[in-house]
Amino acid sequence: MRHTELFYLLALQKTEGIGDVNARKLISHFGSAEAIFTEKRPKLKKIDGIGSVTMQKLNDKTAFDKAEKELAFIENAAVRAITFYDDGYPEKLRHCYDAPLILFVSGDINLKDRKLISIVGTREITAYGRDFCRELVSEIAPLEPVIISGFAYGVDITAHLAALENNLQTVAVVAHGLNQIYPKQHKRYISKVLENGGFMTEFWSSSNPIRENFLQRNRIVAGISDATIVIESAEKGGSLVTAAVANDYSRDVFAVPGRTTDKYSQGCNNLIKTQKAQMLTSAADLIYMMNWDLQQPVKPVQKQLFVSLDSEEQSVYDFLHSNGRELLDIIALECRLPVYKMSGILFNMELKGVIRPLPGKLFEAI
Repeated sequence: MRHTELFYLLALQKTEGIGDVNARKLISHFGSAEAIFTEKRPKLKKIDGIGSVTMQKLNDKTAFDKAEKELAFIENAAVRAITFYDDGYPEKLRHCYDAPLILFVSGDINLKDRKLISIVGTREITAYGRDFCRELVSEIAPLEPVIISGFAYGVDITAHLAALENNLQTVAVVAHGLNQIYPKQHKRYISKVLENGGFMTEFWSSSNPIRENFLQRNRIVAGISDATIVIESAEKGGSLVTAAVANDYSRDVFAVPGRTTDKYSQGCNNLIKTQKAQMLTSAADLIYMMNWDLQQPVKPVQKQLFVSLDSEEQSVYDFLHSNGRELLDIIALECRLPVYKMSGILFNMELKGVIRPLPGKLFEAI
């Protein structure tokens, strides 16, 4: 049954004039992709957006030939096709209005009940960006997140390799069919990625890595994740498109700041300046802004004397002890400390067992 439905879903994708949005609309009305091709044509006319030209396209049997060929590739290449209606379809992506009808997957990818982080940026990564990316992934490793990127040069491959170095699952979302890899120089990393993650695409085996595919691919990178992090970017670049899409999907976006004179920090600085991304200076920023819990053992503290606090930590503790639970921004304001620095201070204080985070980015003294 599933083999038959997948065949008709593939045929529907190759029917000219029917995109993913209209396909889901038709399936919702008729119950299955197969029913769309077998239903009497007068009933199709009643569906909004389906005209006589589209109905003629549904009669074009060449779509069946293409579907049969792609189905054979899927079976022979050990590729999994996950449809929009399958349980294994990424849940966050499912809620995006333009989500792909089918995802093609190779490897062992498990996104259920995981923290999903997309890391993107320039292909011309600097030493600063490379070091920051590797350190960030290492510091969030205890959360066991899934690191998602596009397998391109620069930031992408740095993020994938950093995930593998920390034994984290990583997913490469590519802009072409799974019968090839781009760039070719990254073929040597394929086996490593497949060992602890895999590859994902919406493109058929007949699709090549053209510019339009990369832009289309970016919506999957953004839509699949809890948060998108831009490590480095010039004033214009594909990673900024990913950030824009993530904002459209109401996802959290973070950008790593840099010097105003650095070419590959201009994009990130602009995202922060225009409030399209939150500033990210450390893993602590991400953890607190996302309200994630490292689940570190908390030391029982009855009195402040049992713990060594520096002057800034003591100021924060005294404020929370006197005022009760409070928001991160308010704590920073009242203690006269910048927000980016406050995140790190609160993180260290939690590890010392003198405060604890609460839902809604609130904190309280223990």
